[in-house]
Amino acid sequence: MFTHLHLHTEYSLLDGACSIKPLMKRLKDLGMDACAITDHGVMYGVVDFYRAMKAAGIHPVIGAEVYVCPDMDDKTVVNREYSHLILLCKNETGYRNLCYLVSAGFTEGFYSKPRIDWALLREHAEGLVCLSGCLAGYIPQRIVRGEYDAAQDKALELRQIFGEDFYLELQSHGIADEATAARGLVRLHRETGIPLTVTNDAHYIKKEDSYNQDVLMCIQMGKT
Repeated sequence: MFTHLHLHTEYSLLDGACSIKPLMKRLKDLGMDACAITDHGVMYGVVDFYRAMKAAGIHPVIGAEVYVCPDMDDKTVVNREYSHLILLCKNETGYRNLCYLVSAGFTEGFYSKPRIDWALLREHAEGLVCLSGCLAGYIPQRIVRGEYDAAQDKALELRQIFGEDFYLELQSHGIADEATAARGLVRLHRETGIPLTVTNDAHYIKKEDSYNQDVLMCIQMGKT
């Protein structure tokens, strides 16, 4: 049975359109017995999600899609670049570490987004499962840019940090760059032995909800 490990609820403000109660019904209708919450840089939907999942008899996987930059103390325009990374809690230690990382992203690393850096991630990796992220992840970005060696270096670094709890994340939403990234990720898997996982970057519940999610994104970006 497929399990969503990359899903944005309504708590990914002006981005996610998965409202908690309708999401629970959809999971039940599809016969799914587990699901993750991975909102953008935040965890304030976790309690509502956890309670609703427990009430529905579905296993909740608590996580977040964090923003990672080279140096969270650097607030210059030069360092505005950040990438996405999925972190999922294995246990209470992981939950505490994820809470710490997300909080530090706001209190110490905030610059346009709540950012952490690789050094902080290394210090608070215990109890967490790490996925390489969507097209906005560091490794897929480097593959798409033709910088395979840089992608491999980061993959090996993350395996060193997370051990067997690091996975290369494959996605397919009909985007050409995703196919390019997937080929590079499969190559990385074959050359390094790092395992693969398949996710769907879920932002809404049903196909007909895509318009509403587009409206949220337009509000966020000031577009029509």
